[in-house]
Amino acid sequence: MPLTPSCTRIAERIQSIPPSGIRRYFDISATMKDVISLGIGEPDFTTPRHILEVGIQALARGETHYTSNSGILELRQALSRKYNALYDVHFDPEDEILITVGGSEALQLTMISLLNPGDEVIVVEPSYVAYKPSVVFAGGVPVVVETYAENNFEVTAEDIEAKITPKTRMIFIGYPNNPTGAVLPRERLMDIARVAEKHDLLVVSDELYDRLIYAGFKQTCFASLPGMKERTILIAGFSKNYAMTGWRVGFIAANPTLLAAIRKTHQYIIMSAPTVGQIAAIEALENGDEAVEEMRQAYDERRQLLVSGLNEVGLKTFEPKGAFYCFPDIRSTGLNSEQFAERLLYEEQVAAIPGTAFGECGEGYVRMAYTSSTNQIAKALERIARFVRRLR
Repeated sequence: MPLTPSCTRIAERIQSIPPSGIRRYFDISATMKDVISLGIGEPDFTTPRHILEVGIQALARGETHYTSNSGILELRQALSRKYNALYDVHFDPEDEILITVGGSEALQLTMISLLNPGDEVIVVEPSYVAYKPSVVFAGGVPVVVETYAENNFEVTAEDIEAKITPKTRMIFIGYPNNPTGAVLPRERLMDIARVAEKHDLLVVSDELYDRLIYAGFKQTCFASLPGMKERTILIAGFSKNYAMTGWRVGFIAANPTLLAAIRKTHQYIIMSAPTVGQIAAIEALENGDEAVEEMRQAYDERRQLLVSGLNEVGLKTFEPKGAFYCFPDIRSTGLNSEQFAERLLYEEQVAAIPGTAFGECGEGYVRMAYTSSTNQIAKALERIARFVRRLR
C-alpha cells in the first residue's frame, strides 16, 4: 500500500514551527548580484591565523577521532580558567562543563533534558529565532515576555514574575541580545535572580556574545551572581567572539546534577563535538584575547557608523551595547517589517531581517548586522537612504 500524501505523518510540534525567517533572506540574497548583506549574524572575519594553524596541525597529526562525550579535558580546563579570570565564577572542568556542537546543540540539549511535557518556559523577546522552537521541540510551552525600545529592550523582574504560573520551569534570557544588541546591567540581573530564587526556577542564560560589548558596559555572567550558580544553565561558544562559526564548538556550564542529565542526552544525539574544533578552541582561549579585542574594536567602529547613519536617514535606532546587531524602527516608512525587508532587498540589494522573525513584538523593526566592512556599511547606508526617500 502506498504512503498517503498526508501531513499527519509529520509531528504536530514540527508543523507548528515556521521556517527560520533569517534563512529565507539568506537564500534569496544568495541568488542575487551586488547584495550587501546586513542580514546574517556571522562575523566577516576569518578565524585568527594562529587558531587556524593549530587546527591544521591537529589534522596533520591525525587528530580525527572521537573525544570524550564531555569534550577534551584540556578545553574544559581552559574554559574553567577563563571564567574564573573574567567573571570570578568557578566551574569544575570534570563535571560542570560539557562541550557541544555550537550553541545550537546546547540550546536543544538543555530543553530536551530538563523539560517535561507541558512545562512552561519564560522566553524574553525579541530573541534569537531558535529559542521558542527549542522549547516546543522538547514538549515545553514558551511563555513570551516582550521588551521594547522605550525601555532599552531590557526585561524587568516584574515583567517576568507576572508571567510565572505553577507550570513554570525556567526563565530563558539571552544578553547581549540577538537581535537588538541590548545588554542587562548587573542590578537588573540581580532582580531576576531574586525572582528565580523566590519561585525556585532554573535560569537558562545564553551568553554567546559576552566578549562583544561596547560603550563602557561591563558584562555580568549570570552564574556569578550570589546563589545563582546552582540554578543557572550557562550556554556560550566560540562562533561569535572568536569568528569560529564553521568550527561548531559551544558549551554548557551547569551544576553536576543538571549537567549529568544533559550529557546523557548529548551521548545519544551527538556523542562528541568536532575534535579539530575543540583543539582550535583551546588555542582561542589561551592565546586569542588580542584578536578578540581587535575584532571588538572593529565592530564598535561599524556599530557607531551604522547606528548614526540610520538615525540620520530617519530610522530611529536604539543604541546597541553588545553583540553585532542594531534594530532600527522602520514604522515611519509606512511599511511593516516584512515589506520593508523584502523591498529593500529587491529594490536596493541590501539584506536585512524582519523584526517579526524574532517575535511578534519585533513588528515595526528590522535587524541589521554590522558584520560587513565600514566601506560596505557606508554603501548600504547610501542605498537605505535612497530607499527611504522614495517611500516618503
